[in-house]
Amino acid sequence: MYELWVAGLGPGSPEHMTDACRACLRNSEIIVGYTGYIDPLRPLLPDKIFHATGMTRERERCLAALRFAREGKKVCVVSSGDSGVYGMAGLLIELAADFPDVTVRVIPGVTAAVSGAALLGAPLANDFAVISLSDLLTPWETVEKRLRAAAAGDFAICLYNPGSRKRTGHLSAVCEILLETLPPCRICGITSHIGREGQKILLTTLSALRGIQTGMSDTVFIGNSQTRNIGGKMVTLRGYGAVPEERTIG
Repeated sequence: MYELWVAGLGPGSPEHMTDACRACLRNSEIIVGYTGYIDPLRPLLPDKIFHATGMTRERERCLAALRFAREGKKVCVVSSGDSGVYGMAGLLIELAADFPDVTVRVIPGVTAAVSGAALLGAPLANDFAVISLSDLLTPWETVEKRLRAAAAGDFAICLYNPGSRKRTGHLSAVCEILLETLPPCRICGITSHIGREGQKILLTTLSALRGIQTGMSDTVFIGNSQTRNIGGKMVTLRGYGAVPEERTIG
């Protein structure tokens, strides 16, 4: 039997990469991934062989990794964040069904939901939903259904892929959907370039969020009915003590 490793690199900065991921990269002969994730690794691991492909070529690079593994190579496929959260782990395991002599091992990483939440405070301290606004693989009608269900269930919501050069109106459309159920003053947060140069955060309201342009480097957080602005931190209360009145950000 052969083994193929798939690891999450974390949100961006090297200090957010897990020790298990570092060990996997050190022990690999070939590192496979999207070009944007591979390029920062090249100077850190100059003795490795890299196999990089562009966007929309996920199946191609997963199949290449499986073939390398079956040749007896030590291979690690990398994703940003956690490889099992909008990453390559699921596709690799699916494709590995045709490679019965290859076992896929998944190494967890730090995904943008938790790393972004840490920058804002504790917006995900109770039940929450993570929803991607990219409709490349998921129909927009399904995205809308999930948004309405999360709002109806009073979940805190974390939005991945809130915008891009081609998807400039998705976040505004999401706000309109959520405003069917949620109050305009609901506290929201945006994290940008987590763990990288240009990192920043913004606290705002659901009403104001409609007019904010976001990109692929942003992660958006929408609070639930128990989310508060406490000293400039976005915090979702769990009910340990008295619940202060909901504060509105001007």
